[in-house]
Amino acid sequence: MPDSSTGSTGNTESAETAENTVDPVNAGSTGSAARPSRRAVLAATTAVTTVLAAGATAHAAGTSGAPSAPSAPASPDDRKLRALVSRMTLEEKVGQLFVMRVYGHSATEPDQADIDANLKEIGVRTAAELLEKYRVGGIIYFTWAHNTRDPHQIASLSNGIQKASLGLPRGLPVLISTDQEHGIVARVGEPATLFPGAMAVGAGGSRSDARDLGRIAGRELRALGIRQDYAPVADVNVNPANPVIGVRSFGSEPKAVARLVAAEVAGFQRSGVAATAKHFPGHGDTAVDSHTGFPVITHSREQWERLDAPPFRAAIAAGIDSIMTAHLMVPALDDSDDPATLSRPILTGILREELGYDGVVVTDSLGMEGVRTKYGDDRVPVLALKAGVDQLLNPPSLDVAWNAVLKAVRDGELTEARLDESILRVLRLKAKLGLFKDPYASPDGVDRRVGTRAHRAAADRIAERTTTLLVNEDRVLPLSRRRQPKLLVVGADPASPSGTTGPPTGVLAGALNELGFTATALSTGTAPSAATIDRAVAAAQEADAVVVGTYNVTASSSQRTLVERLLATGRPVVAVAIRNPYDVAHLPAVPAFLATYSWTDVELRAAARVIAGRVEPRGTLPVPVQRADDPAAVLYPVGHGLRY
Repeated sequence: MPDSSTGSTGNTESAETAENTVDPVNAGSTGSAARPSRRAVLAATTAVTTVLAAGATAHAAGTSGAPSAPSAPASPDDRKLRALVSRMTLEEKVGQLFVMRVYGHSATEPDQADIDANLKEIGVRTAAELLEKYRVGGIIYFTWAHNTRDPHQIASLSNGIQKASLGLPRGLPVLISTDQEHGIVARVGEPATLFPGAMAVGAGGSRSDARDLGRIAGRELRALGIRQDYAPVADVNVNPANPVIGVRSFGSEPKAVARLVAAEVAGFQRSGVAATAKHFPGHGDTAVDSHTGFPVITHSREQWERLDAPPFRAAIAAGIDSIMTAHLMVPALDDSDDPATLSRPILTGILREELGYDGVVVTDSLGMEGVRTKYGDDRVPVLALKAGVDQLLNPPSLDVAWNAVLKAVRDGELTEARLDESILRVLRLKAKLGLFKDPYASPDGVDRRVGTRAHRAAADRIAERTTTLLVNEDRVLPLSRRRQPKLLVVGADPASPSGTTGPPTGVLAGALNELGFTATALSTGTAPSAATIDRAVAAAQEADAVVVGTYNVTASSSQRTLVERLLATGRPVVAVAIRNPYDVAHLPAVPAFLATYSWTDVELRAAARVIAGRVEPRGTLPVPVQRADDPAAVLYPVGHGLRY
């Protein structure tokens, strides 16, 4: 890993002195992305700036497939971290286990609406007050929490958080995280570089592209002060009806998913950002969204080993820094009716003991219904820790969760030693990521690394290798600027993924205009009315060809009626599935059909270049498409993809 620290042994007394020499005046600015002098940072963290041999040893044990030996002597560096843990109060230890949301663009001066939201949900005004009151070990960024306006603001927020935490007695750096999967889930938007999502990368099938995606995305996140990314998705999407994973997965073939997961992990972690494989033990075969319900996976143990386990095994072999749990039940792995997040047989018995993983285990959000169905919000964090979790992510009420863990220790249900075990794992990860050495982001780093021309060009190249041509009767594609200069772009316009420009019809029409066509956008929505369809048909009669974007078409969808009416005009019609490739099964009469796997700008621009013939369609299906009239029969198999 780059940016790892090296060698300092020192004794406990010197470690304590160095730990408390952070200068709160120079430790970072909340008003800008300015950071303190390197000398001040180094002085503040001399005793704990090294990459921990114990941490490296633990990872090596994890990658070998064997559990680490509990009797192995602690290295000098590990002893220093244990000394840090020993000086924490019980309240500080409890806080270090939590990763919490907080509203606002600034650690100390958020907008009034964000102050109000913080007071209502957390009981504090700002991120700085959150850290002072609860001493949380991590903070997660969300777009909806107004954490991610622009790169310099994000870096400034990160610096303000680090300054606030390091300025406290026995202050520690904060592990800042986010969900930057790319594709349909991204928290940091333009001008940062946005890449195709996982299923698109699966359609490209290139480990090199997956590694480059992780490397570039990791460099940009690190420049913003974000050191832990909740990506990649390691779920194998074998269920086309999956409402929560779908195109967030690399595909339906376990070996192919495993290869791409390992490659993306390597890319992220070589950039100094902790990757997170999710959602263990596998969320790919469910028809229930764990945000709103409690999924049950009916795979046998043999099926789990064959379908769900390979990507997680590959991630562990690649040295994955963290793994996220799933709020679902797998009776074949644990018949207690508990979600995996709260299952000791799954998290300790399988993940740690059988798979040999000794890195950080983080829960999925504790505000999701899948983990709250059986137990109250006071029991969930305690049971998660008893199961083997290290980080408790985003509880609905931090006060309830924090006090519940504190009470469990005081009552003897949890031991301090159990807390220490998880805290030490998290501290090892923070040290590995360089947070003790230099936790701050710099304005120069933001300008040099975030959204650069080279990074954007790489995203475009990767996207061009993912667009998949499923149907091309009578060589409708590519369209010609001479024969079909006037285009109509209609179709679904779902809300754009975070940080993209949208709407999809507008982005696609704009890209086609740049390629020499005269394209007009007309949004018809995901459920077009009869009047809307009539307007689209009238507009199509004035065009030379029509491009229609489809979004999760079903047998009863009025999108089918729209496409059928457009076909009846006699104009060439090109359908572009902007999310699930399964749409093609419901539109058998369309002469040309492309799959982009997402409606982010980078994928739509690539699709425009394919439509115009500027690049060849090179993607192949990473999932099978079943027939609409017989779901047991395959219409297009994995690997299907046409060329010009």
